[in-house]
Amino acid sequence: MSAHTEPSDMDAATEAFVAHRNLLFTVAYEMLGSAADAEDVLQETWLRWAGVDLGTVRDQRAYLVRITTRQALTRLRTLGRRKESYVGPWLPEPLLTTPDVAEDVELADSVSMAMLLVMETLTPTERAVFVLREVFDLPYDEIAEAIGKATATVRQIAHRARSHVAARRPRDVVSQAETRAALQAFQQAIDTGDLRNLLGILAPDVVALADGGGLKRAVPRPVVGAYKVARLLTLGLRKFGAGLSVEPVQINGGPALVLRRDGATEGILALRVENALITGLYFVRNPEKLSRITHETPLSR
Repeated sequence: MSAHTEPSDMDAATEAFVAHRNLLFTVAYEMLGSAADAEDVLQETWLRWAGVDLGTVRDQRAYLVRITTRQALTRLRTLGRRKESYVGPWLPEPLLTTPDVAEDVELADSVSMAMLLVMETLTPTERAVFVLREVFDLPYDEIAEAIGKATATVRQIAHRARSHVAARRPRDVVSQAETRAALQAFQQAIDTGDLRNLLGILAPDVVALADGGGLKRAVPRPVVGAYKVARLLTLGLRKFGAGLSVEPVQINGGPALVLRRDGATEGILALRVENALITGLYFVRNPEKLSRITHETPLSR
């Protein structure tokens, strides 16, 4: 056994990794939009971390974030190629989150379906810089080390990414009370199947996206406009039949419904709320993306 992998060092390495694990998972997930890929990145991070001489590490948190970022960047470039051949719209893998995520407004915003979709429009490097700077507030020189670029370059990338996201992100911070009210009204409209009630809660320019991944039936492209979305919902829910149950949950720090038919999960319907109206609906049906809605995933900044 080499000098830097003595049992006591390994205990210290494990302790540090466990202490920062939720943070590292959140970094990887925000960069990738996939819990499964984030877990793979953490596995790679641990393998590299276990071989590090801890005596040479000044800041364990920064070092671990650096390894995770590099691994996530490599994975992100591979994922981009995979998404090109994905069947239908791609949506992030939904996470059942703990109540404290919704209470941290900035964290909830950064992991929301809407924001993760906006981040999909950034290049891998822009996404890494945006996540590390805007969400985790890392200094520019630390980010520069993590992605292997000059600090001045990182500042330029951060400015570009920030402008890009600002033009596309949800406009207002919505209170939890407003979000709960919108979810309750939406659930009631779904339960009664009343088209008029649905039209009353949907924004005129609401957008609905559905991800079946080629494994489950889903609309192949975005549906835009209150009437079209309301009609799609009422017809779609009718097809599920009498055995359908709808349960309100918190997904990615925001309001959502789990749809089950005769006890089996049919999908997750996440909502984006602005000005007390629903502006975005994200329906994840791909069964490969539904393993994280049975237990809460802790996230942290």
